[in-house]
Amino acid sequence: MNMFDGYHVIYIEDDPPVRSSVAQTLELSGLAVKAFGTAEDALPHITEGAQAIVITDVRLPRMDGMTLLEKVQEIDAGLPVVVVTAHGDISMAVRAMRAGAYDFLEKPFDPERFVETAIRALDKRVMRMALEDLRAQLQQRIGIESVLLGHSAAMQEVRRKVLRLAATSADVMILGETGTGKELVARCLHDQSNRRDRNFVAINCGGLPETLFESELFGHEPGAFTSAGKRRIGKIEHANGGTLLLDEIESMPIQMQIKLLRVLQERKLERLGSNEELPINLRVVAATKCDLRELSEQQKFRADLYYRLNVAQVQLPPLRERREDIPLLFEYFVGQAAERYELSAPELSPERLRDLMAHDWPGNVREIRNAADRFVLEGDLGELLADAGSEPVPLAQQMDKVEKALIEQALQRCQGRMQDVMQQLGTPKKTLYDKLHRHGIDPGRFR
Repeated sequence: MNMFDGYHVIYIEDDPPVRSSVAQTLELSGLAVKAFGTAEDALPHITEGAQAIVITDVRLPRMDGMTLLEKVQEIDAGLPVVVVTAHGDISMAVRAMRAGAYDFLEKPFDPERFVETAIRALDKRVMRMALEDLRAQLQQRIGIESVLLGHSAAMQEVRRKVLRLAATSADVMILGETGTGKELVARCLHDQSNRRDRNFVAINCGGLPETLFESELFGHEPGAFTSAGKRRIGKIEHANGGTLLLDEIESMPIQMQIKLLRVLQERKLERLGSNEELPINLRVVAATKCDLRELSEQQKFRADLYYRLNVAQVQLPPLRERREDIPLLFEYFVGQAAERYELSAPELSPERLRDLMAHDWPGNVREIRNAADRFVLEGDLGELLADAGSEPVPLAQQMDKVEKALIEQALQRCQGRMQDVMQQLGTPKKTLYDKLHRHGIDPGRFR
């Protein structure tokens, strides 16, 4: 696997045999190289946003390596520069690191160490470029895209479906694991509809004691039961004209399911202790992490209510199935947390970004939001990702996940146009198709 297709090493060394030998070593390791004898020759190839790293000898004719380092910093401070110093010249190495060098190597160097250092620097560059690209995209989000974040094909489909359903009065069922953003989708359905000026009312069916359920949902008249001192408007009536979200609907007691079904069928409501029927016009959105059809077959949920609510369906993907959205979401929540706590947002290193993308996020978007909060407050993610109790993931597997996410990101940007994707990733046709096959990516999903 080569994650560095399209990236290259700019190598500057004035000794021709050394330059030729090192360039050959890098090429045999699968890295592309542009080798130069002077800093002046190399400079035109060092541009802002270049898909490259620079490895330069300190001692060069005319412009030396330290001056070149300064110039690279001016052009693009995020472009990694590795400085090669003379044996034992520790003060020069220290100066280079203080001036912003990514790393240094001493002559004579071990070829393997040279290649390892180049790979680490390239890895940093690849991840930084991906991060900057995502930041730019984040600033361009408008409307529904600024709420339902994500450029993955799955999230594009969710947004399309929400906009399509928002224009109708159909009741909707939202399916998704804990933390995938079911309430957010319900709010979007409301905000994008012609009901947006009326109430959006959310009720968590799992958080209500059974004794309070009926009164909470349907309301009551004074004296309807012992503690009913005055009239109470229930959640359904409060949502009249607007949208009612029934979250964790699988927890609704069977008796309440029967009464809710009657309201949905007749679009009329009676408060507890009243004989008066009130006409009701609302959209009901039910949210669940369970398979309600299976529960209805087990007679744990009423089948007639299931079919009534399941007029239209929005399925929310877990975060592990849309890894390319992880950096975007994390950046967004870090920005929010920094503003909330009035702290500056810590810099997310490319290495930690890779860890984020390799993590499975069982708590989904909610978990990544909490991680962003802790990152802003504590400035680190090491303990947090360790806390998740996940098994150590081999590097190759992590890189696989990241590579897949980056390819999907490029497909998304290019709307599945393979020629554009090849150009953007700097990847030959055969290599790209091999990777698509290996990762099980269907380009048709992005067109």
